[in-house]
Amino acid sequence: MTRVQRRRTPDGDRVEISQVLAVAPERAWELLADTMRWPDWSPVVREVESTDRRVREGTTGRIRVPGVWLPFTVTSRTDRRWTWRVPCVPSAGHRVDDLGDRRCRVVFEVPFHAAGSVPICLEALENIESTLAEDRTAAGEPEADQ
Repeated sequence: MTRVQRRRTPDGDRVEISQVLAVAPERAWELLADTMRWPDWSPVVREVESTDRRVREGTTGRIRVPGVWLPFTVTSRTDRRWTWRVPCVPSAGHRVDDLGDRRCRVVFEVPFHAAGSVPICLEALENIESTLAEDRTAAGEPEADQ
């Protein structure tokens, strides 16, 4: 199930774009937290240079988006949530919620002034789901986690 709704987050009111996936939350988190895999699922990130392979508070680097390289800084990281700052680009929070039974919800938390990026987030969620399915297939695992 995919949803777009207004929600209160640790960073204030945001537009939350989310999708429930039939995958263990650890798998989704590993994909979101691996800076080298961002181009696998992001519709706009083409390349990443980062101080850390896995996001942590204070990770810095730059992303290549169409036409330009932009610097970024991860501003916070908790168990399964991270936020960042990218100059000149509305920056979303990224979160994975454990729903039990090897299901999770992947969430982008977008500031209201960046609501125009909702379609990009929806595409990213589709890409995350298909990337995780491709990872399972490559590992010789069943189509959905059991």
